[in-house]
Amino acid sequence: MNHFKYLVLIALLSLSITTAVIAQDDTYYNNIRTVRFHSAGNQLSMPVINLNSGDKLSLSFDDMDADIKNYYYTFQICDVNWKPVDMSQFDYLTGFTQSQITNYSFSYLTTVSYTHYQIALPEESMLPTRSGNYLLKVFLDGDTSKLAFTRRMLVLNSKATVSALITQPFGPQFKSSQRLQFTVNIGSINTFNTSQEIKVVVLQNYRWDVAQGNGIAPTFIRGNNLEYNSENIFVFPGSREWRWLDMRSFSLHSDRMKAVNYKKGEIPDIILLKDADRSGQPYVYYTDYNGLYLIGTLDNISPGTQADYATVHFSYVTPDQQPYPDKDVYLYGQLTNYRFTDSTKLKFNPDKNQYEINKFMKQGYYNYDYVLVDKKKSFVNYRYEW
Repeated sequence: MNHFKYLVLIALLSLSITTAVIAQDDTYYNNIRTVRFHSAGNQLSMPVINLNSGDKLSLSFDDMDADIKNYYYTFQICDVNWKPVDMSQFDYLTGFTQSQITNYSFSYLTTVSYTHYQIALPEESMLPTRSGNYLLKVFLDGDTSKLAFTRRMLVLNSKATVSALITQPFGPQFKSSQRLQFTVNIGSINTFNTSQEIKVVVLQNYRWDVAQGNGIAPTFIRGNNLEYNSENIFVFPGSREWRWLDMRSFSLHSDRMKAVNYKKGEIPDIILLKDADRSGQPYVYYTDYNGLYLIGTLDNISPGTQADYATVHFSYVTPDQQPYPDKDVYLYGQLTNYRFTDSTKLKFNPDKNQYEINKFMKQGYYNYDYVLVDKKKSFVNYRYEW
């Protein structure tokens, strides 16, 4: 069974006046690629900082127009449901309310040209003054209506401690699942109604798409301890390791790369070996990145500007080599932002009896998998194609 990481977030409700839009990770311009937002020095981490600390986040992205644009950024504080709070920015930021991203470099020694932007956040000229959920907004020309992309981040002010235990839940429906039991000690936090004012959110592998907890009351409250140990809560699927693709080199082909096709002046094509259904195969353990990916190369020393792009051809074969009659197949992982959209859905090729999808990707090491979703678009009812 895959070894997942779990993150327990504790929030005290204090911001309640919100707008209707839910903040999330989105990219609005097609020329924006490979947005990376994480703790400085660790690509496999969440964008999390501690309040009033020297913690830094690394933000980088590529503009495939390969020119110079005036990108700016700002922060928007959100409530526990990720709805932007109707509050003056001066109430949660010190200094300026927007700033320009001036650190950029042009790609070199690459087939595909792009401009690489990078910045360390937060800057001293714009610091969060409150803990909570924040939305990073990157936009053009100082005009917030020209939104390029958004990313979620967390500002922590530790007031509680968590002790947790991963167990096997009871019941045949949970045979490949993991249950998280934990206790939260809220210490000296003053609340009038603990079960209503203290909100707990659990993330599996830093993923907001499978977050659980908001609205779930503690099983028991014993003094300052909030216990969450009911049998049917905080149960997450846990199955095989993620599939992987190592495309850090186009000349030294990894095990998953069938061929790399070059045509002068054109984007390289990487043909992958076919992926097949693994449900009937024995479980094999290997270290994975739990759905995440790393940008990097084996041939160059500066992956930000020397890593190339390629069109990667994924293919998936069903057990009977026929399309699923009632399900769609999606490519899944951080590389697709864990989204079920037309751009992440595979199409069945009757000439080859396989599902196919092409993705434009930067050199790196990627985890990915496939998800089957009911064609009725009931995204709650889906399962991993492990």
